[in-house]
Amino acid sequence: MQLKELLYKVEIETVVGDTSVAINKLTFDSRTIEAEDVFVAIVGDKIDGHKFIEAAINKGAIAIVCQELPAIQVEGITYILVKDTAKELAILAANYYKNPSGELKLVGITGTNGKTTISSLLYQLFTKLGYKVGLISTVNIKVGDEVYATKLTTPDAITINKYLSKMLEAGVEFCFMEVSSHGIAQFRTNGLHFTGGVFTNLSHDHLDYHPTFSAYRDVKKSFFDQLPKTAFALTNIDDKNGSLMLQNTKARTYTYALKSNANYKAKIIESSFGGTLLRIAEQEVWVKLIGSFNAYNMLAIYAVAELLGVEKLENLKYISILTPVDGRFEYFISSNKITAIVDYAHTPDALENVLNTINDIRTKNETLFTLVGCGGDRDTTKRPLMAKIAVENSTKVILTSDNPRTENPDKIIEDMLAGVTAAAEQKTLCITNRKQAIKTAASMAKEGDIILIAGKGHETYQEINGERSYFNDMDYIKEFLELNQ
Repeated sequence: MQLKELLYKVEIETVVGDTSVAINKLTFDSRTIEAEDVFVAIVGDKIDGHKFIEAAINKGAIAIVCQELPAIQVEGITYILVKDTAKELAILAANYYKNPSGELKLVGITGTNGKTTISSLLYQLFTKLGYKVGLISTVNIKVGDEVYATKLTTPDAITINKYLSKMLEAGVEFCFMEVSSHGIAQFRTNGLHFTGGVFTNLSHDHLDYHPTFSAYRDVKKSFFDQLPKTAFALTNIDDKNGSLMLQNTKARTYTYALKSNANYKAKIIESSFGGTLLRIAEQEVWVKLIGSFNAYNMLAIYAVAELLGVEKLENLKYISILTPVDGRFEYFISSNKITAIVDYAHTPDALENVLNTINDIRTKNETLFTLVGCGGDRDTTKRPLMAKIAVENSTKVILTSDNPRTENPDKIIEDMLAGVTAAAEQKTLCITNRKQAIKTAASMAKEGDIILIAGKGHETYQEINGERSYFNDMDYIKEFLELNQ
C-alpha cells in the first residue's frame, strides 16, 4: 500500500514530503515501529506521542502523522499535519485494513449498563442460527470460534479494524460490538460503517472522565448522530434519555420498552432464580436470565434480531435457550442451600437493579449479604452512592476492595462509608482484603441465605499498585462455601 492510499478521506492540514512511498504498517506505539511504518503521534491524557517522533524515525518510520510539525524535519521522511491525530487515526486504520466494516453487518451497542449482555447474547443467538459471527466486547473479542483477549470495552481503532478484517477473512457476516463513551469520545469508532446502533440506558458512570453527566450523555448521543441513513437506531424509550438519542440521527428509528408505547414491547409474567417468563410480540417465552434489567436486554436482543431479518418464532425459540454471560447475575446454590451471585454491577444503577431483582424474588426470611467495593483511579462521586444503595437494600453489607489500582484501598472504603448512615453502621463491615471479605461472607451465611458479590463479575484478576494478580469471585465463593459444609 502507498501512503497516499492510507490518507484517503483524512482531513489534512499540510503535507511535507512524498505520499507515493510504500508503507509497511500503521502504529501509534513507537515501541512497535519497524522499517517503513507510519507513526501516528497521539496526544493522550498522560502521554504525548509527539515526544516519540524522533525515536520512531530512528527505528525506521517512513511517515509521521502529527498535530504539530517537529522543529527539525528529517529528509526522506513524510510529515502529515492534521488537526486531531486521534480522530484521523480511525480513518487511517479503516483505510489500512481496506474498510472491513463496510462489508460486515456491524451493530454497535452503547449505554451505561447492558452492553456486554446484549452484544454477547446476540453473538450467541446468531451463532445458534448458523451464522459465522464476530464479537467485540469487554469480556473478549471473538472471530467465529476463535477467542482473543481484550483489556478495553472498545479497543483502539487499529485493533478494531484489524479484528474486523480477520472476521471478513473468516467469512463472518454479523459483528456485535460494545461502544463505550470513552471509545466514542476518543474517536475509536470513527470511520466505521454501522448497520445499526442500540441505546440501553444512561446512569451515573465515568464522571471521572466526562466533566458532567450531560457531557457523558451527549457523547453517547453523538454515536447515533453519526449513523448513516441505511442503518437502524434502536433505543430504550423507558429511559428518560432514550428519545434524545434519536433526535438528530439519519438512521431509521425504533423503540423498545416495558412500560411505554414502543415498536417492541415486553412484559414480565413470572420471575425466579431459574429465569424469567416474558411476553414478547404477543408470545410467552421463558428465558434463563433474571430481573427487569435483563427483560430489557432480552427485548433489545429480540428487536435487533428481527431488524436483521430473523423470523419471529425462530427468534423466540433461540432466545429461550440463550445462556447468561459470565459474571452477569451468575449464580450457584451450594450443597447447604446458600445462593451465591456474582455480578459485574459497578455503577449505582446497576447495583440497585441487581438488588431489586434479588429482593423481588427472595422471601425476606433469609439474610442477604452484599459484598461491594469501588475501583481506584475512577469516579469518586459514585462511592458513597454505591454504599448507600447496598445498605438500603441488603441485610448485611461488607465494603471491600474492587480494583484499587494505584489508590489506597482503605481510602476508597472511607469514601464509600460517607454513604452509610449511623443507623446502618451496625450492619456494615469493612474488610479491605477482598478474598478475606468473601471468606467472611461465606462463614456468616446460613442455609437459605443469599450472598451477592458485586463489581468485578467476569474479571479473573485484581489490580493493586499497577500489578494484576489472579482473582475470581466465583471461584473463591464456591471454595469457601464448600469449606463451611
